[in-house]
Amino acid sequence: IYAMVSKSEPDMAHSNNVITCLGGEDTAMESRPIPTPRAGELLLKLRCVGFCGTDLFKLTTNSVKPGMVLGHEIVGEIAALGEGVNQFALGDRIAVPHHVPCGSCRLCLNANETMCEIFRDNLMEPGGFADYVLIRDRATAQAAHKLPDSVSDEAAVFMEPAACVLRGVNRSGIGPEGTAAVMGGGSMGLLHLLVIKAVYPYAKVLLIDPVADRCTLANELGADETAAPGEDGLAAVSAMTDGYGFDAVFDTVGGAPLLEAGLALSRHGGSVILFAHAPHGQCANFDLNNLFKYERRVLGSYSGALREQAAVLALITSGQFDPTPLVSHTMPLDDFAQGYQLAKERKALKILFTPSLAASSL
Repeated sequence: IYAMVSKSEPDMAHSNNVITCLGGEDTAMESRPIPTPRAGELLLKLRCVGFCGTDLFKLTTNSVKPGMVLGHEIVGEIAALGEGVNQFALGDRIAVPHHVPCGSCRLCLNANETMCEIFRDNLMEPGGFADYVLIRDRATAQAAHKLPDSVSDEAAVFMEPAACVLRGVNRSGIGPEGTAAVMGGGSMGLLHLLVIKAVYPYAKVLLIDPVADRCTLANELGADETAAPGEDGLAAVSAMTDGYGFDAVFDTVGGAPLLEAGLALSRHGGSVILFAHAPHGQCANFDLNNLFKYERRVLGSYSGALREQAAVLALITSGQFDPTPLVSHTMPLDDFAQGYQLAKERKALKILFTPSLAASSL
């Protein structure tokens, strides 16, 4: 049911090495059969996969079932084509997300595609932390992008996370010469900085983080100002916005205290965009009149839709957006536990995993 040529054919005598969840924070490399694509599907041989903050959250909060394979920010090379897949060829480099909306329900038609009932279906088997990843038909047909030679794997792997960021930026109300504060200088906070500057080069951006090294890196990546949380951040309101407050404040840390801090940094009529998990069950506690009387908005930004993904790839291809300075570590899947520990201890920005050593040696 699918065509192959020998140079791209996965050797079915070899197993698919995957990183499987064992429960809690424990993972292990496990050998599984290589999936076979059915009609409309693709089989990708992994080139690289990003370690996402959501992967970290799921592992640290024990919210994954044993046997699950995480990972979804992938770039792969087509190893096999299912019947009817004519828009791609064996060997093409592909970037593809794991979520695709239906496009026709009431939520999709009202630009809330990321809330679509089927959007959260995982269209990757078994998951991105694997040598071979099967891409379901809906993602193959609607969301897979062939990468031009000019776009590196390291840049293209940011398509999905940067699209999530771009959706929040587009919904925030910031304009071409607007002002923004980004709370948090981790990989997602710095990605917000890069996306805002790619879309609005003349916007002024403050990055807030307590770690001096992260602030230094933010300055190098184009932040107009950096500050520590608290009084330093509030002082920047006067310096950068003439005391009005920021048009948009992006919370990439999560939790009720960050929401309150974001409201304090925002201008009358401004927005606070929540882009991070809060601790389970935590409730906000702030003066509602501070929201109502000054027409502020609080927005949740959960994921990215197809149009944001296409827009991010266009920005990367044009050279307007280069996320590769955020890649701090690259390692094979064999070293997944080490990478997880680095991320958990905040000793890494963006970690990319490459195929297992066994797969790389074939």
